[in-house]
Amino acid sequence: MRPTRRPRPDDRVLAAGADEVSAAVASLFSGHAQVYQALSAEAARFHQQFMQALSTAGTTYARAEAANASPLQNLLDGVNAQVQAATGRPLIGNGINGARAPGRTAHPAAG
Repeated sequence: MRPTRRPRPDDRVLAAGADEVSAAVASLFSGHAQVYQALSAEAARFHQQFMQALSTAGTTYARAEAANASPLQNLLDGVNAQVQAATGRPLIGNGINGARAPGRTAHPAAG
């Protein structure tokens, strides 16, 4: 013989989600969730494409810089060697040999 269960006051309340309002709200949120997931996936695809484009552009830029730096450095070395032989200092240097104070000449004229 099984013990009989006494009815509780909440026995007649429908479980959450079993009434029409809960079903409508759940459907509404489900629709929003599906839209959010679609937008999120689209944003992730865009981010991946953007990062790939950025990486490709960076690599292309670095290769172009490397290709252009060598000939320019050789040209600069040739010009600097000639100027340094004639003047004792390079035409384009590191700025150390410049004027000591702004607005004044590096070597005052004799006189």
